[in-house]
Amino acid sequence: MKINKFNLKRKSWFRILFNLNTSILPEVWEKAVFFGVFSFFVCLMKDFGLSVGKSGLTSLIPTIVLSLLLAFRTNSANDRFWEGRKLWGTIVNTLRNLAWQIWINVKVVNLDDKARKIATLKLLTVFAVVSKNHLRGEIGEEEIKPLLSSHHYHHLITSQHLPLQVAAYLGEYLYDEYEKQNINEYQLTAMQQLINILIDMIGGCERILKTPLPFSYGIHLKQLLFLYNILLPFQSIEVLGWSTIPFVTIVSYMLYGIEAIALEIENPFGRDKNDLPLDQICQTINQNIQDFILNQKR
Repeated sequence: MKINKFNLKRKSWFRILFNLNTSILPEVWEKAVFFGVFSFFVCLMKDFGLSVGKSGLTSLIPTIVLSLLLAFRTNSANDRFWEGRKLWGTIVNTLRNLAWQIWINVKVVNLDDKARKIATLKLLTVFAVVSKNHLRGEIGEEEIKPLLSSHHYHHLITSQHLPLQVAAYLGEYLYDEYEKQNINEYQLTAMQQLINILIDMIGGCERILKTPLPFSYGIHLKQLLFLYNILLPFQSIEVLGWSTIPFVTIVSYMLYGIEAIALEIENPFGRDKNDLPLDQICQTINQNIQDFILNQKR
């Protein structure tokens, strides 16, 4: 049994090693090949007797400077990614809490009350879906249409800010139920606070989306990366000879790969494979809400 487990782990490790679906290789292989080809011509010049070895070029761009720049770039992108994940984690928990509060606290006096409650529970799913699409610059009409009444649907898709409009629908429902004395003042306040949390979380996501890393920093880093990799063959050819070609190719792949990873995750709300799985998160929320609705119908 231990041998089988070891084999499974080994196969899994190899699958991950050569998995190109989420690898950064497709994004940077052209750059790595370019510097590898350039290294080939440097080696060729060395073979023709030209003095191309310049080890003193190492001091032009200290490795530690480039490493610090890349580390700052990667850490900034990673902070944005994890902040986005925490914001969406709060959205999920808040929607669950709000669904529970509505299900438990709002009294059902007649069939109309029950229908309104179910429609409002569906609005919680709509909030998650329109928030996801809002951050992607989309509307997602086909996703939200089955969850809304015709009146809400036609009014919602003409709104400028769909998550805020859905939050307004939720607030209107709670206030109407308070007017009908189906909830008390304390329950109204508690549920309104949950809606406020949802609005705050969307604001936090918008802050990430609309505050990119300064453009000048990205340009400066690209210039230093190019200069470092273009000088690398001249620095290493005296020691490595023709091995300079694979050496430079691998180093350029690693450095540009780090930059490409940072670029990909700095906006965590897109559709790339390394972005947050917002579609799956919305499906989870919808399943949770459907469970509440099924319990309400019993």
